[in-house]
Parts: sequence; structure tokens; C-alpha cells
Amino acid sequence: MKAILFGAALTVAGLSLATTGAEAKGCIKGAVVGGLAGHVAGHGVLGAAAGCAVGRHQANKRDRQENQAQPAR
Repeated sequence: MKAILFGAALTVAGLSLATTGAEAKGCIKGAVVGGLAGHVAGHGVLGAAAGCAVGRHQANKRDRQENQAQPAR
């Protein structure tokens, strides 16, 4: 079961990196937090993958808000 979850997490991480490039903004911090929370629940790798995805989403959302707040030149 762990091998299946680990493989799935690696696949998701690989696909997300392939589609978004090598930017890690928000991913590292989210992966650490998600990995720790997942470790407590017994699913550290899955938690890290989910944390990375959430961290990237939050970073992108923050960037969009900052870009909209700046007046157009």
C-alpha cells in the first residue's frame, strides 16, 4: 500500500513540475508543513505532495492579487 501511495505522490509531483516549470514558490514551505502533518497521520509523502500543491496555489493567488492591486502603466 505504501508503495502505491509513494508512486502516486511521485507521479503527481512530477506532473506538477512538468506543467509549471521549475518554480518552487510556495511548494517547499507547503511540502514541509504537509509532510509533517501527513507524518502524524501516517502518510508523510502524500501530505508533502498535497502541501506542495496547496502552497503553489496560495503563492499564485497572492501574486495575482498583488498584480491586480498595482495600477496599470
